[in-house]
Amino acid sequence: MWRTGIVQQAARQDLRRVFGRNKSHTAGSAPILPKSADVVVIGGGSAGCHTLYHLAKRGVNAVLLERAQLTAGTTWHTAGLLWRLRPSDVDIQLLANSRNMLKQLEAETGLDPGWIQNGGIFIAHNETRLDEYRRLATVGAALGIENEILTPEETQKLFPLLDPKAFVGALYSPGDGVMDPAMLCTALKRAATHNGAQVVENCDVQEILVEEGTRGAKKVVGVSTPFGNILTDTVVNATGVWGRDLVARHGTHLPLLPMKHAYIVSESIPGVRGLPNIRDHDYSTYFRIQGDAICMGGYEPNPILLDSVAKDFHFGLYELDWSVFETHVAGAQKLCPAYAKYGVKSTVCGPESFTPDHKPLMGPDPMVQGLMHNCGFNSAGMMFGGGCGEQTALWIINGQPDLPMFSFDLRRFTQEQGRSIKWIQEKSHESYVKNYSMVFKYDQPLAGRDFQKDPLHEQMLQANAFMEEKQGWERPGFFLGSSVDSAGVLPYDWYGSYENQRHKDSNYERILEGDLKYSTFSEHHDLIGAEALACRNNAVVFNMSYFAKLLLTGPQAKQAANWLFSANTNRDPTKTVYTCALNDAGGVEADVTISRLASGSGQVHDPKFEGQGYYIVAGGASAYYTYSLLLSEIRRKGFNVNLTDVTADLGVISIQGPNSRNILQPLLDCELSDEYVAPNSTRLASCNGVGVRLLRVSFVGELGYELHVPKEHCATVYKALMAAGAAQDLRNAGYRALYALSSEKGYHLWSFDLRSDDTPFEAGLGFTCRKTGDYRGRAAVDHQRTHGIKKRMVYLTLQEQMPIWGLEGVYRNGEPVGVLRRAEYAYTLGKSLGQAYISRPDGQNVDVGYLKAGDYEVAILGKRYKADCHLRSPFDPTGQRALGNYESININK
Repeated sequence: MWRTGIVQQAARQDLRRVFGRNKSHTAGSAPILPKSADVVVIGGGSAGCHTLYHLAKRGVNAVLLERAQLTAGTTWHTAGLLWRLRPSDVDIQLLANSRNMLKQLEAETGLDPGWIQNGGIFIAHNETRLDEYRRLATVGAALGIENEILTPEETQKLFPLLDPKAFVGALYSPGDGVMDPAMLCTALKRAATHNGAQVVENCDVQEILVEEGTRGAKKVVGVSTPFGNILTDTVVNATGVWGRDLVARHGTHLPLLPMKHAYIVSESIPGVRGLPNIRDHDYSTYFRIQGDAICMGGYEPNPILLDSVAKDFHFGLYELDWSVFETHVAGAQKLCPAYAKYGVKSTVCGPESFTPDHKPLMGPDPMVQGLMHNCGFNSAGMMFGGGCGEQTALWIINGQPDLPMFSFDLRRFTQEQGRSIKWIQEKSHESYVKNYSMVFKYDQPLAGRDFQKDPLHEQMLQANAFMEEKQGWERPGFFLGSSVDSAGVLPYDWYGSYENQRHKDSNYERILEGDLKYSTFSEHHDLIGAEALACRNNAVVFNMSYFAKLLLTGPQAKQAANWLFSANTNRDPTKTVYTCALNDAGGVEADVTISRLASGSGQVHDPKFEGQGYYIVAGGASAYYTYSLLLSEIRRKGFNVNLTDVTADLGVISIQGPNSRNILQPLLDCELSDEYVAPNSTRLASCNGVGVRLLRVSFVGELGYELHVPKEHCATVYKALMAAGAAQDLRNAGYRALYALSSEKGYHLWSFDLRSDDTPFEAGLGFTCRKTGDYRGRAAVDHQRTHGIKKRMVYLTLQEQMPIWGLEGVYRNGEPVGVLRRAEYAYTLGKSLGQAYISRPDGQNVDVGYLKAGDYEVAILGKRYKADCHLRSPFDPTGQRALGNYESININK
């Protein structure tokens, strides 16, 4: 047997000699530390060395402290692969930046950074996987990444040892490659020190020193080492698997977990040298070419989770557990029969840091000012190191990164999630296992469910909601027919290994499978469409309880609101204002509704306070990010205010549609006429005897209202509303319909078609930017107001009935000009609709004339389809429906 051959032939050599390191080392004489530095980077692996390099290159006085030697811990044993094609335009840009930096580093230092560009091949064993690769090829082509879809025979010409009968096709990216960690970190050190940085090895950071700042905040003042302290106001945590332990004492809880991760190195195989690297997602296996050998590894269904990693585990390895690793062997042999003929020269099993969504943990710490994170790279620290190190440096220098880093930002998780070890274990385990799984827009996790339940959770289940998870909250995606037992569609509990989970009989998974499509619409397309059309023609109820709800109160609340938000928030207390919170570059960090409060009611949703106050509502998926961002800016500016998160204290029941006023009116103690509750206004009211905050706002472009209800009364109000609307066919609708409707109306969804690298003028939100008074980002906004913009968002409707999911390439007159940021089906229009930012290939300003003059196509699965370009969504462009102007519409059709 092949495995027996492995055991017999494996030399079990000490791999540390291969990497030129010894497990134990002598620190030697005490290092001479600087007394102060602008930035202290802790950790000398890929993340730390790249961060130091980019800081030093930009003139920052920085020092890196490493407990042992550079690359110790996890970097030294990494496979070092770089694959540039990912299902994210941000990831693709980060990886491209990493690769570009490698090419520049040799010219700067005269050292070989260990980069070998031998290309990369993704193997597909079925047509669905090949469709995924066609999607990657499409977005890659639009972003300038050379790639090609290959037949098995064409693939074999590039890698002759493959069996062309074992797979159906492949994706080839000739610019991919592999890097050597020791050589790269050595080159980074030389470049950084040449630019004035200092690297101190054999120097343990015993503690990050903090002191109390303004209004209860903590701030960094230095670091403590056995050789003395270094004063600094900025520290970067780049300590990988030790990152959680380093900061826990300061109240920060990183959702990070160490696991054992392994690969094996074959004996020399004739004909291997110089071949491309292989990634076989279906078999969860990769081949990295190392000279005449193949390094083979992957992601197992039953990885070994670790509680922690010893501080002195510098260049150590674990014994490989073949009962875990052997899952990769059969697939590797089938794909490459020659591989089975050779034994194993050595095994590599070391610790790696993993996170609940298989993305790094980066950005400002929400609890400690001056503490930055750049860790948790899920065994991808080498390939993302250059791009993420650069963004971390820019974050420190400019106050924000250049790229929209929300999917990498630590603040996408709440502190409650970071404190739950069980939740982190379950989610990280599942994400590890699914790392090579196909990425579908509507896929849902099975692990770590029911972490947060809103006040209407039980009512949603009784109504047969198919639940989705967002930021730990359960929310209704869509509603199933009454013939389905709601208990049969719950995400099931965690029972051990993910492999065992997948064999359970689950109604939830069977329904979920209907969404896992690329080339055809979801099996639930018509069901969701019925919810959307019910909203357009009658009325529906959305449970929006997980939306962020914040109170800004205190003596300087008015001054704080004026600075934080771009619109005029100093309005009459009955007015609700849609506005943006910007960064210094004018990018949109959040879009919210904000209402001035009238003091004195004593209700939880309108509390007593001194001075002025505001009620802020923002999207739920970015709730903690929005709260942390606003709080950080409040502290930075020193406003005497309090920002309180009351999300868990209130439910939000939204009724939307032409008949919403008629259904809701009998339950309220106030008139719903335009004179009393005007569009974009707010009132305190009593609904079925319960005190609520009433907002007349809409996220779907219809006449509609939101009831913000104390959590203990949510079920009562919801039941009364559904009973009041029963005779008029009032029904529930989920987030799938909500997003389709909002896209059709032309409203934004933050982190998709509205991000921190998009300004209001680029996004068509210039109306939110006032021309009086100062606010964060105003200088950048005013510059664009005067000098024009380099990109602009448009709406593209397909002329054919084809599903789109986002990231499809957009072409104008045959040239790539962008990618779809967001894609939905516009059920009222009867067309697929996407939002994209159009940029000119020549880099000039984009104006209306340029946008209107072009012929547009959208690339879907390798084929281009004609599309119509609109500056505004063609659905109700003048916004009459939200005003309640339905005179010419048959609302009962």
